[in-house]
Amino acid sequence: MNDTTPPLHPMEREQLRAESTLVVTVKASREFHDDVVDGIEALERGNSVNSPPTLSFASYDDLMETLTPRALDLIEAIRREGPASINETARVVDRDVKNVHEELSRLARLGIIFFEEEGQRMRPVVWFDELVITLPFDPEAGDTATAAP
Repeated sequence: MNDTTPPLHPMEREQLRAESTLVVTVKASREFHDDVVDGIEALERGNSVNSPPTLSFASYDDLMETLTPRALDLIEAIRREGPASINETARVVDRDVKNVHEELSRLARLGIIFFEEEGQRMRPVVWFDELVITLPFDPEAGDTATAAP
């Protein structure tokens, strides 16, 4: 598989498996950066950071282009069926293997899924039980509110 997704360290996989929720939100790049810096500074001071894993998009359009109904169906099918490979995943969702592979690779780059190597097979894994999407409607967020569903 020619994928640019860096493999997760086994400890990282276990940390993800310990989480049950992925939060997806829309934040301006500056706000997201500030949140990350605040978290790093808290860790440097020895404080714990108890926030759930969060995936932030710069705009509603970006979120909607990524988490399409087809992508959500794919995520749900992996979680429900636990397919052993990309080919099996494509059969489960009755889609072309190449398209499923491309979509899974994109989801892996975003951290929504990860792959586990099992021999020659790459098994997609959805590590969360719940996906929570928060959509802040902030008039100062620029043009993102106009793209809201």
